[in-house]
Amino acid sequence: MNKKLKHLKNLNRFSKITFMILTIVLSVNLLSNSTAYANELLDEPTIASEAAILIEEGSGRVLYAKNPDVLMYPASLTKVATAIYAIENGDLGAIATTSEKARQVDGTRVYLEVGERVSLKKLIQGLLINSGNDAGVAIAEHLHGSVQEFAHELNAYLKEIGLRNTNFINPHGLFDPEHTTTARDLALLTQYAMKNEVFREIFGTRELDWDGESWDTTIYTHHRLLLGRPYDGVTGGKNGYVNQSGQTLITTAKRGEMSVIAVVLKGATQTEIYNDTVELLDYAFANYHFASIPKGKEFTLGERIFVTKEEYKFPLVQNEEFNEEMTTDGLLRIKNQYGDEITSYPIHEIEIPEIQTTTVDEPNLVEKKDDSKKLNAFMIISFMMIFAGIAVLKNRNRKRHHMKKL
Repeated sequence: MNKKLKHLKNLNRFSKITFMILTIVLSVNLLSNSTAYANELLDEPTIASEAAILIEEGSGRVLYAKNPDVLMYPASLTKVATAIYAIENGDLGAIATTSEKARQVDGTRVYLEVGERVSLKKLIQGLLINSGNDAGVAIAEHLHGSVQEFAHELNAYLKEIGLRNTNFINPHGLFDPEHTTTARDLALLTQYAMKNEVFREIFGTRELDWDGESWDTTIYTHHRLLLGRPYDGVTGGKNGYVNQSGQTLITTAKRGEMSVIAVVLKGATQTEIYNDTVELLDYAFANYHFASIPKGKEFTLGERIFVTKEEYKFPLVQNEEFNEEMTTDGLLRIKNQYGDEITSYPIHEIEIPEIQTTTVDEPNLVEKKDDSKKLNAFMIISFMMIFAGIAVLKNRNRKRHHMKKL
């Protein structure tokens, strides 16, 4: 009986130990699987379109690029430039009158009538949301009298905001062999435009009631990731197409702290440009996290001192490190461990006050020197008089002594 009881106890103890081991193994396995899923990185996107770029909006860091500086035809992506220019250089409440030229323009329209009076803001809405070419011409003529003069002013403006390889002939993007830009310039343009609250609102509008003279309807965005095939986090976008440009697309998206801009040019089909865009967005959100430089951090360069006036955030891929480097022109360059530049920021330089030394006015020095000379002369004369007096007394004493002897 004792042997059976002992045997049962041993079996019970063995069962408990086995159960604990199995529990630990399963827990470790589940944890490792969970960690692997959480840290799963996506490979670099495979993009079918001829050119593409993906940037982080805040820092401007390029996360992916394919032929980013090759000259391309943008089609209706041109309207991003027209819209932000009009917002910054026009009165949104001002009324524009539609011309015959605007009424007769080819392509997508919002069906403006000749003589129809429309506010500048409404024209911009029709331009971006419904891609109205007639709205683009009406904006150009309202601001500068003609499409040609508008294009001249627009190109000067685009250079001012940092675009280097863009030349626009018209406000809408209908084909012209000299109407060209690059994926990089379009990303920089969108990054700049997204800082404007009015632009952001219109760029992200999904639908809008349109009450026109001949067209009373609801207009809808043509961007499929905003409407029809929604993608979590998309905040705005613009598509375009002419035969020579192929399919073109700009998309802005945000998840958590990460805001990105994707530009895709010369896709063969709409399916292709949207698939490419989704690959780019997935890649950004899966692979990157933020590092930052705090507000108030000081950097020295020789005897010069620089300080950050705000917090600077920038994206890093997993296992990427960064270094900080100040330049003589006051630029803080952020580089990774391989020497590749991640981003850069202009940093405020502290002006170090010069040490003030106490100086004495020259006239006072002259006066003090004169006083000193006078004092010295007085003392010399005084001593001379004293010595002369002593000598006279000694001489008298000698004479008295001599007379006594006589």
